[in-house]
Amino acid sequence: MNLKTTEKLSPSENKSIAPKSFTIRVAEILLFRYRFVGLILAHIIAFVSCFLLAYGLRFDFQIPAIEYSVFAYGIVWVVLLKLGVFYLFNSFHGWWRYIAFSDLQSLAKSTIFSFVAVTVVDYLFFDSHVPRTVVAIDALLTFLVLGSVRSSWRLLNEEIKPRIFRSNRKRVLLVGTDHTVIRLGHQMRSLPSLGYDVVGFVSRYPESRKWYSNFRVLGNFDSMKVILSCYHVDEIMVPAGSLSGQDMRKLRDFCTDTQHTIKVVPSVEDLLNGSGRIPVREVDINDLLGRDPIVLDTGRIGALLKGQVVLVTGAGGSIGSEICRQIVGFQPKILLILGRGENRIFEIERELRDKMGETTLVALIGDINDEMRMRSIFELYAPAIVFHAAAHKHVPLMEANVGEAIKNNVFGTKNVADLAHEFCCSHFVLVSTDKAVNPTSVMGTTKHLAERYVLSRTGRSATKFVVVRFGNVLGSNGSVVPVFQEQIRKGGPITITDPRMKRFFMSIPEASQLVLQAASLGSGGEIFVLDMGEPVLISELAKDLIRLSGLSPDSIDIEYTGIRPGEKLYEELYFDEETSLPTDHKKIFAAYHRPFEHTEVLESFDMLKRVIDESTSREVILQTLKQLVPELNHFSNAHSVEQEATAP
Repeated sequence: MNLKTTEKLSPSENKSIAPKSFTIRVAEILLFRYRFVGLILAHIIAFVSCFLLAYGLRFDFQIPAIEYSVFAYGIVWVVLLKLGVFYLFNSFHGWWRYIAFSDLQSLAKSTIFSFVAVTVVDYLFFDSHVPRTVVAIDALLTFLVLGSVRSSWRLLNEEIKPRIFRSNRKRVLLVGTDHTVIRLGHQMRSLPSLGYDVVGFVSRYPESRKWYSNFRVLGNFDSMKVILSCYHVDEIMVPAGSLSGQDMRKLRDFCTDTQHTIKVVPSVEDLLNGSGRIPVREVDINDLLGRDPIVLDTGRIGALLKGQVVLVTGAGGSIGSEICRQIVGFQPKILLILGRGENRIFEIERELRDKMGETTLVALIGDINDEMRMRSIFELYAPAIVFHAAAHKHVPLMEANVGEAIKNNVFGTKNVADLAHEFCCSHFVLVSTDKAVNPTSVMGTTKHLAERYVLSRTGRSATKFVVVRFGNVLGSNGSVVPVFQEQIRKGGPITITDPRMKRFFMSIPEASQLVLQAASLGSGGEIFVLDMGEPVLISELAKDLIRLSGLSPDSIDIEYTGIRPGEKLYEELYFDEETSLPTDHKKIFAAYHRPFEHTEVLESFDMLKRVIDESTSREVILQTLKQLVPELNHFSNAHSVEQEATAP
């Protein structure tokens, strides 16, 4: 009780509390002061009893007269010697209520050394020896008696008292049967002050075992409702990281229906990591899709890529690098990985180097706008298949750097596509985005213009030019998931621009495989789109990520910051005039845009290039983009938000 609390109490209250506090304090002082003496006396009694019992067992409790003298002087020096050994091995310290295996190991060590000491001293210093069997039996009894007495304290506190006072404790069901869950159960039993009574485990899957350690397996997820009812469970606990995202979601939904509380318990390692960051379980990106990952036709892809020279631009990015990882498994003759940033190309090259098999890996540093550099690559390696993933993709950043977005996304794509046509590549696949549909941003507009140029080459080239449109790719560089995860680790808040914001999502492997599948399916002029299900609210994605990270949904705040320049409230996969048709793969659709005349596209590109070269005015460039792409609805966020909020 602190001074501040005492000052608020009345005199009568102080009188009633002071004697009790003083008595407890005196008892604590006496306990600590005389505890060591009490332990010594208790051990003397135990040692004498064990020595007597050892003699009795040795001689069937009929000790010969000749042995009485040996017993009489032996009991004194044996007990004193054992006291000395136990003292040297610190066997008198600690509280017995916290005894663990390490304490029993220490007890065993003290017992063994006392046995050796008694044997040596008896042999060297005395003519009449204590029987060896007596010494051995004495050592065994010492370990058993002291170990049992010490363990009885834990037995009393962890097993007997909880059963007697069970009505005052919350009944808890632990999920899982692995080592982490068993350890958590033991920790909860060893700390009765927590007020929990572990009724048993529930397994994720059906299994034959009924007991783990001394915990009963009550059933599996399928019998959860019966378990909760029969055992009157108050709370369900899950060790952080012990369940997959799918299982975690299933359990969460069940607890919502039955109105049971679910708690995710961080591990001791997480609590003691000292980083100052909230420990979260690693989230499998597929857990966030809300659907099963789509598996594509790898046989058809393999027939296209095997033995070919393949070029991947933007190979250091999230999508480009995953495309490279996927391609390696199909054994191309040469894989060319091209990027402008040397660090990322170095990293993906180092990762792939040991996985190439008979494929030759060539790392190239270059800018897709550098026509001479790109031409030299096509002349030297003659790639047959080009996957064009190089692009500037961050929407707010491109709003502030309009000219660079156009140079890279529009004219960089034109440069690579022209070379693919000139050098008679068999396939050219442009990695695009759903932001290219009815764009509201500079980035989306530049990707639409890139689509327009690639599609305009259809029918005028031996190269099969196709486009692949993505939704948002979960886990890619700069995407919402890594950003949200970092915000969660810092304790929040998670920042979202608008509570109405919706997006289509796919995983990085899905996106990269879609690119490869498009190359194998395309005959030229198609825009391939993956069936990604229904769009997802970003706010729901954030809440799902918090839960799957092993935290309570209320533990991390969500803040809405307002829509950013160029952002849409929802994304679209097709223009109104585009026709969507099924393909040989049930989860992939092909859209066909109105035909673009190549000469018309070239004229528009020439006009755009003149504007960029002659003007540094952002507004002038934006007006030109609006002129070239009438679908563009940009630059007035208030207008954009109002229109999208009323959209169907």
